[in-house]
Amino acid sequence: MYPCRSACLEIHNHHLAKRTLKIEMEKNLTDAVLVLLSQKSPMDSDEIARHLNVSHQHIVGVIKSIEAMDHVIKTEQHSRKQWELTEEGKEIIKNGSHEAILWQHVPNDGIIMDELMRAVPNAKVGFNKAMSLGWIRLDKTGPKPLVLRKVETIGDAVQDCLNKINSLNFDDVSAQNKSDLKKRRLINEIVIKTFRVFRDEKFTTSLVKEETDLTVDLLTDNLWKEKKFKPYNFNAFGVVPVRGYLHPLMKVRTEFRQIFLEMGFTEMPTQRYVESSFWNFDALFQPQQHPARDEQDTFFISKPMCTKNLPSEYVKRVEKVHSVGDYGSSGYGYEWKIEEAEKNVLRTHTTASSIRMLYEIAKKPFKPVRYFSIDRVFRNESLDATHLAEFHQVEGLIAGENLSLGHLMGILQEFYKRLGIEKLRFKPAYNPYTEPSMEIFSYHTSLKKWVEIGNSGMFRPEVLLPLGLAENVTVIAPTMIKYGINNIRDLIGPRVDLAMIQSSPICRF
Repeated sequence: MYPCRSACLEIHNHHLAKRTLKIEMEKNLTDAVLVLLSQKSPMDSDEIARHLNVSHQHIVGVIKSIEAMDHVIKTEQHSRKQWELTEEGKEIIKNGSHEAILWQHVPNDGIIMDELMRAVPNAKVGFNKAMSLGWIRLDKTGPKPLVLRKVETIGDAVQDCLNKINSLNFDDVSAQNKSDLKKRRLINEIVIKTFRVFRDEKFTTSLVKEETDLTVDLLTDNLWKEKKFKPYNFNAFGVVPVRGYLHPLMKVRTEFRQIFLEMGFTEMPTQRYVESSFWNFDALFQPQQHPARDEQDTFFISKPMCTKNLPSEYVKRVEKVHSVGDYGSSGYGYEWKIEEAEKNVLRTHTTASSIRMLYEIAKKPFKPVRYFSIDRVFRNESLDATHLAEFHQVEGLIAGENLSLGHLMGILQEFYKRLGIEKLRFKPAYNPYTEPSMEIFSYHTSLKKWVEIGNSGMFRPEVLLPLGLAENVTVIAPTMIKYGINNIRDLIGPRVDLAMIQSSPICRF
C-alpha cells in the first residue's frame, strides 16, 4: 500500500545492517590484535598486519584506537626503507624479463632482426640486455641481419630478484642488483612508517568500552554505577566555534590602513557615496564637457537629481578659473553652468573626499597634514571577469609648504616597500587635476613584466588656490588602485566560496 515508505525502510535497514557488521568486524580485529600482543610484546604494526592478513593502514587505525584508551598499550614510531615493484616490475614477475622473452622468440635456426623487433614488446631493451649477457649473437653475413641463440638455456635473474623483493626478502638481493633494477625502473625505494607496540600497565584482552557522556538513560536506570567513563582531556583543543571571518578585501584594507597610520597619516571621512558633480569634477578642474562626465562612464542619480547646498563663494571662484582663468591660468574658455555642477552622481573617485578635506583645511590657519582614505568608488563600466561597476580606491594626500615631486616619489617608495614591493618605476602621465602626474609601475616577478599599480601627482594651482590655500602650499596625492584577480566573481557576489573567505591569506601583489 505504501511502496515508497517500504522501500525507504528496507534501505535504512540495509545501511544499519552494514554499519552493525562493520562495527562487529572492527571489534573482532581489535580483539585479535590484543590476543597477539598478549602472546608477544613488543610487536611491529606491519608484523601484526601480516599475521592477521589485513592491510597495514587498517591495523594502524586499530592500534591508534586502542592507544586512545587509558594505558592499555603504548607505541613507538619507526621508519625504514624498503623496496616495492613498479607496474613494469609486476609484469616481469608474471611474464619474465624483456631479455628472457626476446631469447624465447629466437628459434634454433635464427630470426631476421627486423621481424624479431616487431614480434617482441620492449624488443630494444631486451635485445641490448640479451646481447650483453651473451645469450644471443648477430650474424650480418646474409642480406639481412640474423639473430641467433648463443646458449641453449638461460636463467632469468631479473625475474628471480623481483620475486624476492615482492616476497619482502630484500636482504637476499644484492645492492648492485637493486641498483640495476632501480635504474631500469622496475623497483622503487620507499619509506615505511611503522609502530612498535608494547603492552602497557593496564593491558587486557577484554576491553570495556569507556563511556564519554553521562546520559539521562544512564542516570535513570542507575547504569552509571557499572560503567567505566573516559577521563576528560582538559588539554585537548575544543571545537572551533562557527563565527564570522574577514573578507580578503577587508584584510587588505586593514593592512593598507596600518601602513598609512605607521607613516603618520590620519584617515579622512569618506562616507559620501553620492556626490555632487561640483565636488566630483568641477572643484578638481575637470571641464564640464570632459568625456568622463558622460552617462557612459558615470552613474547619475535620478532622485534627488541635483544638490543646492554648494558653498557660493567657492563656486564663483571655481566658475571663474574654468571659464576665463585665474591665478595665472587661462582656464578652459567655455561657458560654465551651475546646473551641470549641481547634478548628483555616484562618486567616480575618492579624490572628491580629498578636495572636501582640503576645503575644510583652507578655512583654518594652515599647518602641514597627511590624510588617507580607502573606500568604494563607482564607474559605469562593462562588467566582465575582472571589472565591476564598483571597486576600492586607496588614496592619500599630503599638504605642506614647498613640497616637490621628489617628496611624492619618496612617500610612494616607502609605502610600497612596506608592502614588500621594492622594484618601482615612475612614468609621466596626464590627470586633469594634477600636474605633474605620474603612473607607478612595479616589476611582477611571476608575469616577468612591469605592471601599473597606481597613479599620483601634485594638485594644480587651479585646484588649490580657489580653495583659499596660500601659494606656497602644495599638495601631493598618491593613489593605489591595482590589485587584480582572475575572476572578480570569485571575490565578490553570491557565488563566493565561504571556505575561501575563512582560509584565504592577505592578498599580495
